Formats: sequence, C-alpha cells, structure tokens
Amino acid sequence: MSDPPTLAYKVLLGPQMAELEFTGEFGGSGADRADGYIHLSTRDQLEETVHKHFAGSDDLHVAAVDLDALGGAVKWEPARGGELFPHLYGTLPLSAVIAYGPLERDEHGRIRLPVAG
Repeated sequence: MSDPPTLAYKVLLGPQMAELEFTGEFGGSGADRADGYIHLSTRDQLEETVHKHFAGSDDLHVAAVDLDALGGAVKWEPARGGELFPHLYGTLPLSAVIAYGPLERDEHGRIRLPVAG
C-alpha cells in the first residue's frame, strides 16, 4: 500500500463507547479480542463493515481514529477478499480518537462521518 490513509474508523456499541469515554481506552470487542487485534475500517470500508457486522444493531457509534497517533501498533493486513484493513494491536486510547458520535445516515442513506468541533 503506497499511501495508506491516516484516518480509520471504529464502530462501537453504546456500552463500548461508554467504556472508551469513561476509562480513556477501549480494549476491543469480543471479536477483536478473539482475533488478537482491534478491527478498524477505512472510510471506503466502513459501510460494508456496518452492514456485515452490525446489521440490526441499535445504539451504534463511530469513532474517527488518527492512525499516526497509534504508530507501529497499526498493521495493514488482508481481510475481506484480500482487501487491506487497518488492525490495531493494542488498546484504542481516547487520545487517538479525533471525533466520535452516534452512527447517523444522511438523506441518501450514507453514513455520516463524525466531525471534530
């Protein structure tokens, strides 16, 4: 990957978002812990991630993660169909999250990305 994005997204359930806010870090979902890393998605991968792994779930949140702030803890590895995904080996610190909020969709059904204010 020549120029990987410097921003990725983590989809969190309400209690997971509360954990991140309250403790200042997120140790991963059950699936993350089972795989040994925290699953992140690029902007282009986010919609399919939500559709595939969170269909029918309520109280979803999206955290925008500054990958540069995580340094070498992020590895780009093949996943769905060989596409490279950012995987975080370690906890997700709130300090690396530049924006977050409830998962919302625009009038066309596309996910609205969180905006730092």
